[in-house]
Amino acid sequence: MTNTLVIDTSYGSTVGVVGHEPVVERDSRTHVERLQVDIAEAIEEAGLHSSDIERIVVGIGPAPFTGLRAGIVTAKALAFSTGAELLGQDALSAQASMMAAYHRGEFPFPESVGVARISEASGVRDETTESPAKPTAVSHVTLAVNDARRKQLYFTLIADADDASSGQSHGNGYGNHKVLIDMDIDYPQRIAERVNAAIAQHDSLSGTHTVVDVVGHGAAKYAESWSTLSQLGVVLDASVLDMGSQGLTWYAEHAHANRGMTQTGSDGNADGGALADSYTNNRAISPTDAIEPLYLRRPDVSVPSPLKHVLHHAGADRAE
Repeated sequence: MTNTLVIDTSYGSTVGVVGHEPVVERDSRTHVERLQVDIAEAIEEAGLHSSDIERIVVGIGPAPFTGLRAGIVTAKALAFSTGAELLGQDALSAQASMMAAYHRGEFPFPESVGVARISEASGVRDETTESPAKPTAVSHVTLAVNDARRKQLYFTLIADADDASSGQSHGNGYGNHKVLIDMDIDYPQRIAERVNAAIAQHDSLSGTHTVVDVVGHGAAKYAESWSTLSQLGVVLDASVLDMGSQGLTWYAEHAHANRGMTQTGSDGNADGGALADSYTNNRAISPTDAIEPLYLRRPDVSVPSPLKHVLHHAGADRAE
């Protein structure tokens, strides 16, 4: 791969040059302030200069406003000044791609990554730092999540590429998948209910037994909600960018391999029918597209109420 810089601020910040260990910040109070310093450090540790960067992959969320916007603006400015190719990559589809690769034996988790899992025999949760044993004769789907704060999660539900059940197939080796629930934001318990409904339909059409792996920041935080899932697999409170240089490389290659793909939502329409559809289907943004952050949460602002009456006068009308 060319000299590729990854910048992601979907959860804290992760900055790194492909082939090297990333610089990670998890303090939400300082990661934006340290972003430029971390970029300079990552480039220097890779033995490069900023002018050597040929491609920049930037995370487009979904994530809260401030941190996500800072990462995208920084990446755009750096791409403009260096002439580097700029690609955008959402956080969730890359996690689903990672889990599909794990089940194919192509992406082993580092020993330092803790995984919670449900024992299929006893239904009792284990906590371990070892990679979970791979189930056999089951269909896997990934519930990819990211902490949205306010007791909510960004999420999408994606089936493995090799699953022959219904759904829309997209991608290549880094992104073959079927989207069962498009990218959205919701409360964990409500997410579990929506996932169970989607899995019931998925299994009735495919005739398979489906296990749901929950992956991403916030997965462990809301573990109680996942106990209501029809069949829970692994619970991994980490993203692909928490997997060191291996994860950084996977994330960047995933973005490059899937750039410029034709968009189709779970309803089969070319525009997907919703904002999130444009990105959920493993979409990296080509340089000719506008790279914009995925917030998903509706704005807090609302139409103001009419002005109050004062001294028996009629309320003033607001100018349009």
